[in-house]
Amino acid sequence: MKIMKIKGNRELSGTIRISGAKNATVALIPAAILADEDTTICNIPEITDTEALCDILRLLKVDVKRASESIVIDPRNMENIEIAEEYSRKLRASYYFMGALLGKYKKASMYFPGGCTIGARPIDLHLKGFEALGAKVTNIKNKYVVEAEELHGANIYLDFASVGATINIMLAAVKAKGTTVIDNAAKEPEIVNIATFLNNMGANVKGAGTSTIKIEGVEHLHRCFHEVIPDRIEAGTYIIIGALCGNRVKIDNIIPEHLDAVIRKLEEIGTDLEVGADYVIVSKNVKYKPTTLKTDTYPGFPTDLQQPFTVLLTQCEGKSKVIETIWENRFMHVPYLNKLGANITVKNQTATIIGPTDLKGTDVVATDLRAGAAMVAAALFADGETTITNIEHILRGYESIIEKLTDVGAKIEIKEI
Repeated sequence: MKIMKIKGNRELSGTIRISGAKNATVALIPAAILADEDTTICNIPEITDTEALCDILRLLKVDVKRASESIVIDPRNMENIEIAEEYSRKLRASYYFMGALLGKYKKASMYFPGGCTIGARPIDLHLKGFEALGAKVTNIKNKYVVEAEELHGANIYLDFASVGATINIMLAAVKAKGTTVIDNAAKEPEIVNIATFLNNMGANVKGAGTSTIKIEGVEHLHRCFHEVIPDRIEAGTYIIIGALCGNRVKIDNIIPEHLDAVIRKLEEIGTDLEVGADYVIVSKNVKYKPTTLKTDTYPGFPTDLQQPFTVLLTQCEGKSKVIETIWENRFMHVPYLNKLGANITVKNQTATIIGPTDLKGTDVVATDLRAGAAMVAAALFADGETTITNIEHILRGYESIIEKLTDVGAKIEIKEI
């Protein structure tokens, strides 16, 4: 088992370069199998989620070549093999193979995907979208078989602006006959990045980044070269860490517009920020004002940064509130923050934080990916040493986190026990 040890209360200074977006990468890799030729994707983060998806590609007899930050995916010898639970359970995003395989072969067979236990996370909207396109869905003991004689365009309204459902329906629809319209589509930047990739391969996807996406089906998709956008969640995490213990920490290679809601909230509480064209410089302030934060779909405040931001709210003077509207189990980090010395209560999907409080190092658990990021942020700020277990969650989503934080002055290491 791996653990992370962090000696806190150290000033951080220097530059952290942001990697490619995890939430785009995990959809781009399955999307690549829709092509009839090889595709090259660059700025791919080296995280365990990426390797888990490559394992699925190899299972499907897809040729995969990694070189530094790029990946070449050649599906010309691909076989439509059932994706067993040992592969699908490693990450939630394995479900994108459902849409891609359905779009390519008119059939997908796989077990329900895994991932962080932050809520029920049903795939009903995905399956309804597939059915609207003409597929039949069969569920037998956690295995889904989705198949169709022919996929045809359809008008699909999403009851919730789900990122996963929007992408999965896009993947299934790009080779369907006719026109597909997705209404109440999610608008996250990652969806725009994936639509751009599909279009670079020859698809006809319009409206990505708006609430209505229109897809004209095509017969063939060809080779292309594509770049993953910077990871706005990784960037936001490090900006929050800079607000806790930074002295002009530069978060480089970002798209500030993708972090607008986060930057505005940081400015509201009094964070010392300098926002450039592709960077943010952040320093710790001596006094922060309390606030109320409510998560929402993009362009609202991202649920993936709620947990790390809660750590910063423990240092605001007075009462702050965090209202979680996306996932029902997204406060599993709270007991461990309280163990570190925070004063947080949770009731009816709302956390109330009284601050400022001193945080002192202790043993904590990364219950999920972003809770793990919150533990790292808290440990870097706290006095003394903190030991984090279950760090596999953290490594799923943050490339070279040890090296990046060490380079700016953190005392952090991974040990095998």
